[in-house]
Amino acid sequence: MASIQNHFLTLLHFVILSLPLSHSSSIHDLLISRGLPAGLFPKDIKSYTVSESGFLEVFLEGPCLIKFDTMALYDRVVRANLTYGSLTGVEGLSQEELFLWLPVKEIIVNDPTSGLILFDIGVAHKQLSLSLFEDPPDCNSKSGFKKNGRKEKGFADQR
Repeated sequence: MASIQNHFLTLLHFVILSLPLSHSSSIHDLLISRGLPAGLFPKDIKSYTVSESGFLEVFLEGPCLIKFDTMALYDRVVRANLTYGSLTGVEGLSQEELFLWLPVKEIIVNDPTSGLILFDIGVAHKQLSLSLFEDPPDCNSKSGFKKNGRKEKGFADQR
């Protein structure tokens, strides 16, 4: 009987560990626990999952436009590899630079005491103050936002 019980517990443990982690706390709490600021993602997060390997998927109600130092556009789904102090291989996040929308590839906090966060936007690395990302911002999804000369799908005034 004990052997069957041990086998069942081992199997249950394996199944639980293989499932993606989801919603045990807010995405903002997760970011803080991983050495990143809470305000990297907006308040309006529908859900998120993170696997044991650190693959993070964040689901929003729709595309989201936010102003930090410049404008940032979050797609409906943002994906990245989450490790302590960094999001790498980011997909679904763009930042406006000199009237161009460039994809954010990495977000890194090397040294929290420096007060800086690094954004890799492909053609450049941009350092910003961590204080810009202390609090989760509100989404602006109701503007007639244009990216590359066209209105983005999912925005309220899109027809």
